[in-house]
This record gives sequence, structure tokens and C-alpha cells, in this order.
Amino acid sequence: MKNSLFTLLLMGILSSCVSTQSTLQNVDDHAVIPKLSKTNNFVLTSYSKDKNYGYEKDYPINVFYKTVSAAAENQERFLNALSGPKGEKITYTKTGICCPFPNTKTEMGVAYLDVYNVTWEGLKKPITLYLNSYEKGALMVPVGFTTRLTP
Repeated sequence: MKNSLFTLLLMGILSSCVSTQSTLQNVDDHAVIPKLSKTNNFVLTSYSKDKNYGYEKDYPINVFYKTVSAAAENQERFLNALSGPKGEKITYTKTGICCPFPNTKTEMGVAYLDVYNVTWEGLKKPITLYLNSYEKGALMVPVGFTTRLTP
């Protein structure tokens, strides 16, 4: 009885924090699925001109191309395809989740963005990128990054 009451209370709290409309600006269910490189990373061929892409919670990098259960794999495929602005090897760390939004692909009807800190040698302050594993969109290289040249 206590567990079901706790679950009901938790669901109420979570759903009350989520707007009924998504604020995500770059969802595209018809986006072309990127090819995979020989190293199993996404082959990124487009560069974003939008300084918000990936840097702002309303403009996350949408990596949902398989199933929601492949979230971490697709995030790694994207991040491992990136380099610093001069080709520097990047490192990244998932620092948490944020920004609940309504979503029909989850049991609770709520999804979250994953937050990553990205850095490379010589970068003074880590860059925070927002990744979304629940929606599809055009995958591009964010402003300030380049792509690894591994077709």
C-alpha cells in the first residue's frame, strides 16, 4: 500500500512539473538517419549555423534513431563523432538530466534531456550540451565543434 501511494505521489509531482506542450524547437520525425562509420559512430556531414543547437534546452541534439533503450549508444555515437574546433580529441561526461517535457514514447508520458559536459585540451571551461534520446531531428555538428574524419 505504501509503495503504490508513493508511486502515485511521485507521478503526480513529476507530471505537475511538465507543461502539456513541448518547447523543443528542432524535432523532425522525417530527419534522415545518419550513416555509421567503421568505428560505429554517426557520420556527421552538416554543420549547424544556429548557436542554440545543442547549447540550449529548447534546441537539444535529438539522437533517437533506434529505440529509447538505445539512448546511451546513440549519444555516444554522436559525441564520439565530434572533435574540438581544431580537431582536438574531446572528452565528455554525463552530468545529469533536466528539463522534463511531454512525450508519448515513455510509460509516464514524460521524458528528460541528458546533460553532458564536453571539453578538450586547452579549453578553459567545459561546454554543456543537451541531448534528447526521445525525439528525432537532423544531426549536425554544433557551432564550435568539428567532426572526426572517419567515414
